[in-house]
Amino acid sequence: MRPNARMRIQERLPMARQTSHTVARKDAAAQKPARPRNPVASGERDAAHNRAASHNYFLLEKFEAGVALRGTEVKSIREGKANLKDAYGLIKDGEAFLLNLHIGPYSHGNIANHDETRTRKLLLHREEVRKLLSKTQIKGHTLIPTRLYFRKGRVKCELAVAKGKQDWDKRETERRREADREARAAIKANKHKMGR
Repeated sequence: MRPNARMRIQERLPMARQTSHTVARKDAAAQKPARPRNPVASGERDAAHNRAASHNYFLLEKFEAGVALRGTEVKSIREGKANLKDAYGLIKDGEAFLLNLHIGPYSHGNIANHDETRTRKLLLHREEVRKLLSKTQIKGHTLIPTRLYFRKGRVKCELAVAKGKQDWDKRETERRREADREARAAIKANKHKMGR
């Protein structure tokens, strides 16, 4: 076929239309406003926080670890049924474990619901486990979970290498906190006076 003949044939053929429009749906779902996501599940708020940890221990260094959980445990954590009060970490045979973490039973669970205080494995890299082992072998040091939270849909635990406080340490911390509170109140009162 000659080149001129080919061009004449192409001119006669209709061009394919390109459409890039979207079809507007008028569903019931489109009319309802989207329900806001649970702040715990989205990672905006902690699922559990160990408030007693900073009162009873000096928190020296913190690590982030994943937690091996069952499905009903994850759902219970999303409902806010986790408690870190008596929990602690343990390194054994080159693996890290979390003991006494209380996760309440899932509300819609059945007979296959989880045991509330079972030992759960912590997911850490080998180097992190070695580092934690060396730090916890020092006398008076232990692993304490400080918070439980979601990151990208996965449950994470913040572990702290901690050293126990004595009673006088706790009193000193309380005195310092009270002095800071009074100083902030005095500054605020002074700014308020100056503003008038």
